[in-house]
Amino acid sequence: MADAEVSKVGKRGAVILPARLRKRFGIEDGSYVVAEERAEGILIRPAAVVPYERYTPERVAEFLLGSAADARSYKEAVAEVRRMGLDPDKIEHFKPPRK
Repeated sequence: MADAEVSKVGKRGAVILPARLRKRFGIEDGSYVVAEERAEGILIRPAAVVPYERYTPERVAEFLLGSAADARSYKEAVAEVRRMGLDPDKIEHFKPPRK
C-alpha cells in the first residue's frame, strides 16, 4: 500500500485531495470522483464519465428503419415508426435489398 496522506473534511463534507494524488490520477478542477462505501472505510477514485446522447423520435425511426435486415423486419419497423406518429417515407434511411 502506498504512503497514506491525511486530509481534513471541511464544511458540507468537502475533502481536499493532495496535489500529488490528483496529479497521479489525472483529477483536475471539475473532475468527477466516485465515493464507494467499503468495509474498511470510504474509497474515493476517479469516475469514468460517458457522454449522454438523447435521441429524437426521428433518429430512433432512422435506427429502426435502417437496421432492418430483410423485408419482414423492414415492414415491422415501418409499422413501429407509424405508431410513433412519423411518416417512414420522410425519414432518411436505406431499405433492405429485396430477395
